[in-house]
Amino acid sequence: MLNPAPIEDSPQDAAPANGSGLAHSLRTRHVSMIAIGGMVGAGLFVNTSVMIEGAGPLVLLSYLMAGLIVFMVMRMLGEMAIDCPEAGSFVGHVRRGLGHRAAFVTGWSYWLFWVVVASVEAKAAALIVAPMLGVAQLTVALGLIALMTAVNMGSVRGYGEFEFWFSLMKITAIGVFTLIAGLALFGVIGSSLHGGVAHLWDQGGFMPHGFAASLSLLPAILFTFAGAEIATVAAAETDNPGYNIVQAIRTVVVRVMLFYMGSLAVILCLIPWNQIRAGHSPFLDVLHRIGIPGAETAMTVVVLVAIASCLNSTLYVTSRILFEMAAHGDAPAALVRTGASGAPRRAIAIGSLVACVLTVIAATFPGEVFGFLLNASGAIILFDYLMVVFAQIALRRKMYGEGRQPAFPMLLFPYLSWLTVGAILLVMVTMILTPDTRVQIELGSLTLILIVALGAVTPRRRGRAPT
Repeated sequence: MLNPAPIEDSPQDAAPANGSGLAHSLRTRHVSMIAIGGMVGAGLFVNTSVMIEGAGPLVLLSYLMAGLIVFMVMRMLGEMAIDCPEAGSFVGHVRRGLGHRAAFVTGWSYWLFWVVVASVEAKAAALIVAPMLGVAQLTVALGLIALMTAVNMGSVRGYGEFEFWFSLMKITAIGVFTLIAGLALFGVIGSSLHGGVAHLWDQGGFMPHGFAASLSLLPAILFTFAGAEIATVAAAETDNPGYNIVQAIRTVVVRVMLFYMGSLAVILCLIPWNQIRAGHSPFLDVLHRIGIPGAETAMTVVVLVAIASCLNSTLYVTSRILFEMAAHGDAPAALVRTGASGAPRRAIAIGSLVACVLTVIAATFPGEVFGFLLNASGAIILFDYLMVVFAQIALRRKMYGEGRQPAFPMLLFPYLSWLTVGAILLVMVTMILTPDTRVQIELGSLTLILIVALGAVTPRRRGRAPT
C-alpha cells in the first residue's frame, strides 16, 4: 500500500481522508474477482480451439502445467506479501529483493504488456460488435476503451463492483455450460450426440502430435493465464493487503484451472478433437450440437462480457503500476496524484491514451507495426514471472540471515522455487526452438534491452516515496 507524501492539489483532486493516495475501499471478494477478470477473457471461449488443434486431448496437460507454474508464482507472492504487505504490487517485492533497477525494468515491461493486451481486447470486441451495429471496427474499439476508462475514473469501489459482477457472469456462464455439457455427456439431454470418455484417446491416441506439442502450447496458455498477479495490485487498495492476497492466491488459480480444464474436458469428451475447427468457439459448437436455442446469441453476450471485464482489469492494472512507479521515482511524479475517489486518474488517462493509439495502429497497420508490438510483448510476462521468483529466493535468504521465518512460506523451499525457474526457462527455450514463437523471444529481449538502456540514461526522480 503506497502512501505518497501530501501534494498540493485542487479540492477535487484531494486524496481520500485517510491520508493515502489510493482509496482502501476494495474487499476480499473484489480482489479475487479482479484477478479472475484478467485471466478469463475471450481466449477461453474462442482460442481454445487453436490449442486443441495443436495438441489434441493432450491440451489438458498443457493447461495443467501452465496452471501449476502460475500457482507457484502466486504462492511466492503470498509469502512476500505477508512478510511486507506495505510493499504494494509484485513490482514492490521485486524492488525489495532485487533492487531498484530490476523493479524499473519489471514495472515498465509489465505496463507495456498490459497496454498491448488492452488494444488486443478492444480489437477482439470490435470484430464481434461492429457487424451487428453496422459501424466501423475502429469506432467500436475506441468506444469500448472510452467506456472502460470512465468506469476506472470513478470510485475504486464502483470499479470493484463492476468487475465483481462481470467476472461473476463469466464464472456462471462457464459453470452453466459445464453442467449442460455434462448432462449431454451422460445422455440426459442431446441424445443425438455420441460422446464419451473414449474420445480422449480413440482419434489417434491421447497424444496425437506427441508430447512436444504440449510444451509448444505453454507460451500461449501462460499468456491467457496472465492476470492472476493483478490480485497483488488490487490488494493495495484494501484495509488488509496481506490477508486479501493470500485469500486470492488460495482460490483464484485453482478456480481458473478448474474452469479451463473442466470445460475443455467435457468438450473433448463430447466432440472428437479432430472435428473442432481452429478459430471457431468449441463452446458454441457443443451448444449447437446439443440443440440449445439461442446458443449463438448467448455465447456472443458472454464473450463480450469477458472482453469488457478483461479490458477493465487491464486499464486498472496499468494505472496502478504506473502510480506505484511514480511514487518510487520511476515515472513522472505528477502521476501520483489521485482524484477525490482515490483513483489515479492521470495514470488511468495515460494507459487509456496509449491503448487508443495502439488500437488505431492495429487498424491502420495490422500486419506490420501492430504485429511487431504483439511479438515484442508476448514473452515479457515470462520475464516478469522470473523476476518474482528470483525476488522470493533473495528475500527468503534475507529472512534466514535475519533469523526470521516466513509466516506464509513457499512450499518446499528452495526446491520448488528453483523448479519454477527451470519450468519458465524451459518454456522460453521451447519458444526459441519453435519457429512461430521464436520472434517473440527475439523482440521481447530487444524490448527489455531498450527498457534497461532507458533506465540507465534516465536520472532517477526524487519521487514520492511511501511512508
